[in-house]
Amino acid sequence: MARPRKFDEQQVLDTAREQFWAGGYAATRMEDIAAATGLGKGSLYGAFGGKQDLFHRVFDDYCNAIVDATAQQLRGDDENAYGRLSAHIHAVAAATAADTAQRGCLLAKGTAELAEHDKTVAERAHTAVEALRTLLEHDITACQRNGDLDADADPGQLAALVLAVLRGIEALGKAGADEETLTDIARTALAVLPRPAN
Repeated sequence: MARPRKFDEQQVLDTAREQFWAGGYAATRMEDIAAATGLGKGSLYGAFGGKQDLFHRVFDDYCNAIVDATAQQLRGDDENAYGRLSAHIHAVAAATAADTAQRGCLLAKGTAELAEHDKTVAERAHTAVEALRTLLEHDITACQRNGDLDADADPGQLAALVLAVLRGIEALGKAGADEETLTDIARTALAVLPRPAN
């Protein structure tokens, strides 16, 4: 009969995420995670498998969390859809500016490092990005129904544009762009969305 685990699994995953996020996948060793969690390597392997398995679990949890957080920010009635969209874009800019360690987004970081050689990471990243685009598309469609954006514009294309801007804000923030620059990008992104003709 297996002995019950005597550690908080979510706490271990959170600590592992911080290790991978700070150092990247290649530079993070299981020894580093063991030291950070206080667990022996045997316990880590027994509970989560190898380093790749552990990263997949961490990456999946992070992708789920970012999609869930975005859904919370963007879902709602038509009347407040544009306000939600504006708040979301500005929130990404503000959060990026506040990331003084310039760690960036783990979704972007993990994808850039691993997707070419790791099918699981590539597929999970694609699923997360599509979910984010869909959430933006639904909110933009609500903006159109409420008369805040041009009803003739393609909401899918606008959502893809906004998503590209948000990913770009995160990349520029990681490269050292200041808060004013990132806020200006957010403001400009909203300004270029097509408004209804008078």
